[in-house]
Amino acid sequence: MKIRFKNYLILYLLTLFSFSTFYLYGKHNVGNDSTISEWLINYSGGFTKRGIIGEISIFFSRLLSIDLRDIIFVFQLITISLYFLLVYYFIKNIKLNRIFLLAIFSPIFLLYPIAEIEVLARKEVFIFIMLLAYTFISSNKKGLKNLFTLTFLTIGILIWEPLIFFIPFWFAIDIINNKVKYFDLKLFKKTLFYLPAIFLAFYIALNPMSSDQHEEMAKILKNEFNENCYMACQLLLSKAGIYQQFQGQFDKYSFEVLLRYFLIYLIGFGPLIILLKNSKLREKIFFFKKFENMFLPYLIILSPVIVLHSMGYDWGRWVNISYVFSVVSYFYLYKNNLLILNENKIKNNFISKIKKNYFIFLFIIFCFGWNPKTVITGDVGSFPGYRIPYKAIKIMLIN
Repeated sequence: MKIRFKNYLILYLLTLFSFSTFYLYGKHNVGNDSTISEWLINYSGGFTKRGIIGEISIFFSRLLSIDLRDIIFVFQLITISLYFLLVYYFIKNIKLNRIFLLAIFSPIFLLYPIAEIEVLARKEVFIFIMLLAYTFISSNKKGLKNLFTLTFLTIGILIWEPLIFFIPFWFAIDIINNKVKYFDLKLFKKTLFYLPAIFLAFYIALNPMSSDQHEEMAKILKNEFNENCYMACQLLLSKAGIYQQFQGQFDKYSFEVLLRYFLIYLIGFGPLIILLKNSKLREKIFFFKKFENMFLPYLIILSPVIVLHSMGYDWGRWVNISYVFSVVSYFYLYKNNLLILNENKIKNNFISKIKKNYFIFLFIIFCFGWNPKTVITGDVGSFPGYRIPYKAIKIMLIN
């Protein structure tokens, strides 16, 4: 069973990587969305949020005399391949059950950026890589954990400052792994390694790029690289300050939208919710000891994402990012024997009891039959398992 799962997982990840490569190549030829424009942000006009990756891309473009867009394309492929490679090594040895399978293949996890190609190769993929890398480091190199926390989070904020809303996941892994049971000196020392990233995030939020700096950056992009500063790059100006981040958001809300996303979270997180409600920590750790299972603690840890939903239109992305942090942190705790899963309750769950053919049907419908759209105004997408290859074939036939 384990060998067969590894083979299926390899095939799944290779398929996702192939479609990622195909769609990214098409995007770089057209170049009209945030997959490219977000990577153009740099420090040529002055320090700004999300500029470090663009600055590195420009450095290599100048050094190697290669078109900036080609450099970005290569970097994106390297980044995505590294993400899928880390996911494979993270998941491959997990002892499987049906709930685990549904959680791993949930449409709001690995499939999502290919189902919604506007999300493909956005900068949160760097954060996912850092999170996965940290899980390996914290399992094997315990003495380096604090250094890597300080380094990863600080660099992560420079890449994508909304990481601040997901730091509670990182912190939770840290205190559980270190068996911090009380608010004491040990916890205080732990907290110090998180402060530089938090302060940096506030500095970035309170010191937006000026219009003159933005104009200088746009001028260099156009004159030296023949690139326009559009979409995500242009939003640096219109969404510069904290007030502007929230401005114009609330008129998008309606009962229909809130109900839709409640159901998206409930259904997409469904298998993970079952696992959380049937799991508890092995030891009585700090804040977690007040709860009989892991569901409410995870809900509290996830709560800062409400602010992110109030700041940006990309609610589908926020669902995807929230799920990645949730499922990776859960499986990290499970793999490292830091929590107890009630195996009997999982075996007696209705999903575990249904006949194999019915489960296969449920698996296909749940994992490949739907996905949330990228932005708040979009409805639920249908059958990405069919839509992704169909769209690719259609593009090839037209060209």
